[in-house]
Amino acid sequence: MKISPEEVKKIGKLAKITLSEDEVKKMSKDLTAVLDYVEKLDEVKTDKVEPTSQVTGLLNIRRKDKVDYDFEQSDMLDSAPEAEGNLIKVKKIFDD
Repeated sequence: MKISPEEVKKIGKLAKITLSEDEVKKMSKDLTAVLDYVEKLDEVKTDKVEPTSQVTGLLNIRRKDKVDYDFEQSDMLDSAPEAEGNLIKVKKIFDD
């Protein structure tokens, strides 16, 4: 599957990454190679292989959620640097 330079530029724009023309050419070639390899994996016969989601044998260790504090909402809002109504106001993270 060939990834065109135009597609690489579009992906770069979506990811907010500035790419030079040389980088676009290299990425086009590299992404095409990756997708060609993934297509090759479709040729592997896996119809008799059971699906697995965990191959290491490790288990998640879970604990019960336990509330270990007893704050009033008004105390939390009073201690916040800035609040608006019943909400704590924070600085925005991303620019639009």
